[in-house]
Amino acid sequence: MKPFRSVKLLYLFTELLIISCFALSGCDSDKSGPGSDVPAQPDKEPDQERKGDTSMTFTITSSAFGAGAVVPVRHTGDGVDVSPALTFTNAPEGTKELALICDDPDAPTPQPWVHWVIYKIPAGTEQLPENVKTSAGLTQPAGALQGVNSWDAIGYRGPAPPQGHGVHHYHFKLYALDTPLSVKSGMDKQALLTAMKEHILAETELIGTYQR
Repeated sequence: MKPFRSVKLLYLFTELLIISCFALSGCDSDKSGPGSDVPAQPDKEPDQERKGDTSMTFTITSSAFGAGAVVPVRHTGDGVDVSPALTFTNAPEGTKELALICDDPDAPTPQPWVHWVIYKIPAGTEQLPENVKTSAGLTQPAGALQGVNSWDAIGYRGPAPPQGHGVHHYHFKLYALDTPLSVKSGMDKQALLTAMKEHILAETELIGTYQR
């Protein structure tokens, strides 16, 4: 009798195991597909999703150097010291003007060392050419004004960190403003920040590095 009872118990256990497996697979199965009221959803293409996100991002880039890359000598105090070409994309809706500040927070000074202050850049401007003139008022882009840097000079002055001081980071910060600024040329960084207060729609930055 014992062998028969063991076989019978094994048969019942096997039957219960099969029923349990069917029940679990039914609960975990995808609700979409053939015989379902829910249509199968096609997979999204990752590239399309990234492009969609990128297209809405306010950005500043340069053909001279990439994000986090070394600023070429041409654009530093060790070269001809001309401003790099910059490109602006996807300014937010409602932008009336753009402004840009470049500074170096790694400088051995109480405040970041300011290399460039330029503002009243027309909202539709998509780029600043290389070698923007060091004059208070500009014709390219038309109507833009420049302020003073930490050398107390108008326009752009490139990286010139102390010898042996390590890597310095140069922040090219671009601001989208919701109103035209009523200001004159020759402002310093702090005066510009004060004038822009409560008018910044968005900001973005490009960081380059340099060391001696």
